[in-house]
Amino acid sequence: MDEYPFVPLLDYRAYPEDEMMRRAREFHADLKRRRTVRQFLSRPVPRAIIDNCLSVAATAPSGANLQPWHFVVVSDPETKRRIREAAEEEERHFYRHRAPQEWLDALAPLGTDENKPFLEQAPYLIAIFAQKYGRLADGRRVKHYYPTESVGLATGMLIAALHIAGLATLTHTPSPMKFLNEILGRPKTAERPFLLLVVGYPDENAMVPDIGRKPLNEVVSYV
Repeated sequence: MDEYPFVPLLDYRAYPEDEMMRRAREFHADLKRRRTVRQFLSRPVPRAIIDNCLSVAATAPSGANLQPWHFVVVSDPETKRRIREAAEEEERHFYRHRAPQEWLDALAPLGTDENKPFLEQAPYLIAIFAQKYGRLADGRRVKHYYPTESVGLATGMLIAALHIAGLATLTHTPSPMKFLNEILGRPKTAERPFLLLVVGYPDENAMVPDIGRKPLNEVVSYV
C-alpha cells in the first residue's frame, strides 16, 4: 500500500476547561434523551439529513483507515416488505427454536417478539455491512483488519448523529441476516450484514419501557 502524506493538525480546537465541561454536559444531556422506539410514522425524512448523518458515520476511526463499511439506505416500499418478511421468518425460528430460555427471559420485559411492523412503517432502513476486504485504487485486494470494531464505531456515531438531528432509531439484528445480501445485492463473500437500523420520526403515541442506565461507578474503573 502507498504511504499517506502527513499534514499539520489544523482542525483540532482547544477549549478552556469550563467550556469543555459545558460541551460535555450538553452532549450527555442530549444523548440521554435517546430512546429506542418500535412505533414509527411513515412521514418522509429529507434525504439530505440522512446523507449528512451518514457523513458523520463515515468519519469514524477504522483499522489502518480502511473504512470497512457499506451503508445501504432503503426507502422503496417493496424492498422494505421483502426485508420484513425475511426478518420475521428468521425471528420466528429464533423465538421458537433457537433462542435459549435465558435470552427469552431477558427479552420478555421489553415486549419484543417476531412481529416487526416497524420495518415497513419507518421511512428508512439502513442496512450496515462490514467488509472483509476491499479494493485499492489500482484494483488490488486488501484485507480489512478489525472490521467489526470499526463498523461498530461508525454505527454508534450514526445513531448519535440521527438522534441529534431529531430522528428516532431502532437497532435490529435478526439472526442470521444473510438475506440482506441477497435482497440488497451485496456480495456475500466480501460483506457481512452487521446491523439493520430503522430510522424515522417516532409515532406520537409511541411507548417505551421505563428502563434506566447503570450508574457510572458500575461501568467505569480508574486505575
